[in-house]
Amino acid sequence: MSEPGENQLPPPEEQSVKAIGQLHAAHARNATRLEKCVERLTRQAGTPAFLLCLTSLVLCWIALNVALPLTGREPFDAAPFPWLQGALALSAFYVVILILTTQLRDDQLSSLRDQLTLELAILSEQKSAKIIALLEELRRDDPALSNRPDDHARTLSNQADTQKVLDALEEDQVHQ
Repeated sequence: MSEPGENQLPPPEEQSVKAIGQLHAAHARNATRLEKCVERLTRQAGTPAFLLCLTSLVLCWIALNVALPLTGREPFDAAPFPWLQGALALSAFYVVILILTTQLRDDQLSSLRDQLTLELAILSEQKSAKIIALLEELRRDDPALSNRPDDHARTLSNQADTQKVLDALEEDQVHQ
């Protein structure tokens, strides 16, 4: 048996988990009824039950059209089953549209997460640079510490120029 609170996250991690949950909840809240319906249909179309149902319908369609002439009746869709082919093609078209629509909404959420990650990375870089600068200042100001200039620490104490980094990334993309 686990101790009470043993499975609880420390406050910073718990705050991060809550923030991500809030991002997802806000994204879900902002979905229109139609978008929610499309997502529900897409989830259902991706299940084994849907595959089994669709396969059963196709087999029944074919069996019925093959069996009707044996009973002296005219098949409503004789082989090679043009109506079945049309229905399956139309169904495939709709499934593709459902998937693309759902993917577009997922991409919007992914874009928000990417933006959040980027902003946090820039903020972390700024904080790290400030910490290094303060440590260097402490080293210089504390008479108990020997003054050893560190060019690498001095370089790291400067915040990155995000525009220069972006330009370098774009230049690298051009040369690839």
